[in-house]
Amino acid sequence: MVYSRIEERLSFELNRSAGGDLNPRRKPPSLMYRYFSLRMVALMLLLTVSLLLLPLLLPPLPPPPLTLLLIPVAIMAVLVFLAFAPPQLPNVAL
Repeated sequence: MVYSRIEERLSFELNRSAGGDLNPRRKPPSLMYRYFSLRMVALMLLLTVSLLLLPLLLPPLPPPPLTLLLIPVAIMAVLVFLAFAPPQLPNVAL
């Protein structure tokens, strides 16, 4: 009786000092629980609800000027040009 308790205690201390888990069958927490805390999930849900409900409550805005609508088109045109432009690397091969 005494020896079994000592063995249990020793195995518990060895598991604890080696970083082992008391329940080896327990799965590690999923990836979502490691990256998102409960506070972050609540914040994301609040943001989602506000994005869904605020457009229904606020009055509609007038459309923006045409020049502001052309800015994303111009940025996309520059990015496409840079993607297909030949690289300007010096020839270092001997």
